[in-house]
Amino acid sequence: MEWILKFIPEEKRQLIVLGQRIIASLDTPAERRAAIRFGIQMLSSDSAGGSQVTVGEWARFGSKLGILKGPRSPKKSG
Repeated sequence: MEWILKFIPEEKRQLIVLGQRIIASLDTPAERRAAIRFGIQMLSSDSAGGSQVTVGEWARFGSKLGILKGPRSPKKSG
């Protein structure tokens, strides 16, 4: 793969490497496909916000990638 990247302009090469690093933490091909599909849909002009992404969409995408976790619920006392 490295030799192919040499023929791609630097900016696009960096985007490819970023994408590879983002999905590298996913364990199965099914998880990777689901995250990629969601990301593409989220960024498409057909999504609810058009070309803009909502905070909720970013949060769902981050949780699918396993890179965004919600705050822990406080323990109930008593």
